[in-house]
Amino acid sequence: MTNLQFVKRKSVGILLLFSLIFIFSSNSFGQIGGNYTYEFLNFTSSARIAAMGGDFLAINDNDITLASTNPSIINPEMHNMLGVAYADYFSDVNHGLATYSRTFNKIGSFAASMQYLSYGKFDYADVTGERSGQFYAGETALNIGWGRQLDSLFSIGANLKFIYSSLESYNSFGMAVDVAGSYNSRDRTFTVSLIGKNIGRQLKAYQGGNIEPIPFELQMGLSKRFKHLPFRFSVLYNNIEKWDLRYEDPQGVQTDPITGEVETESKIAEIADNFMRHIVFGGELVIAKVLSLRAGYNYQRRQELKVTNKTALVGFSWGFGIKVYKFHIGYARSTYHLHGSPNYITLTTNLNDFYRKQN
Repeated sequence: MTNLQFVKRKSVGILLLFSLIFIFSSNSFGQIGGNYTYEFLNFTSSARIAAMGGDFLAINDNDITLASTNPSIINPEMHNMLGVAYADYFSDVNHGLATYSRTFNKIGSFAASMQYLSYGKFDYADVTGERSGQFYAGETALNIGWGRQLDSLFSIGANLKFIYSSLESYNSFGMAVDVAGSYNSRDRTFTVSLIGKNIGRQLKAYQGGNIEPIPFELQMGLSKRFKHLPFRFSVLYNNIEKWDLRYEDPQGVQTDPITGEVETESKIAEIADNFMRHIVFGGELVIAKVLSLRAGYNYQRRQELKVTNKTALVGFSWGFGIKVYKFHIGYARSTYHLHGSPNYITLTTNLNDFYRKQN
């Protein structure tokens, strides 16, 4: 069997795997939001991802902070890279990530990461409001990612996740995998990724035998960097497994002031609104290879979290990346609501840069 035939067979196998995942998930997973446990798995800590829309990025330029959400980009160029990230959400809720990559000959490249979400400190109180101490709540996931190049154009990868959640005296444990595949153009200016994430289940329930589902999702993304312009754009399509992402708000019903009849939008407007709820846009302008300016727009976030009479910049995000000495520093701010916006900070470096070169 030639190498080309081998690669083609592998590619067909990957496509069949994703097809099966899609078929079964379409029937098994319905509503999103509020129906799953371990929702923290969908939180992002990477400042770059947060700035460009807040989900994942189909960008293959050896950024280790992207590997935990897209394992198919893990490659030998990330060998000995270290990354840490921190995000402060609302109140005292915060999220963090630490990741390290290493490549082994014949096996592939690996990226191990630890992510956590801390909900902060709470007060014990009875029905009368009498307080009697405090407790903490948080969730943690240990991810072991693997990536491998099939040839010069295609790569595959997977994450194995061990999940632990502790909410006061209630504890839960689960396992999941992410499966991803990417196509990269020969000049590395164009990338397409397909990802099936959080394929797994809760193994130990918080209480009794009430096993809850975890937030499975199919996603596709692409990015394009222009040859003669220092700019890259990114487009994501989320929740491939579920078309209808709309939320019917009973307080948002509009009526005709004369007839009193309920006003309904056209079918075309409904389809357009539904389609846009799947889409996330991002852009990145690179200046002199040491400074990157980033921005993104998440339509679904804007529609679900905006205040009707004052939409402001809800759904928009921005940030920058800068190289200082041997470190890459990223910062982002993402507007979820008028009340405030989370801040994201990322620091990455390649430990090989600190070794003294031998003559």
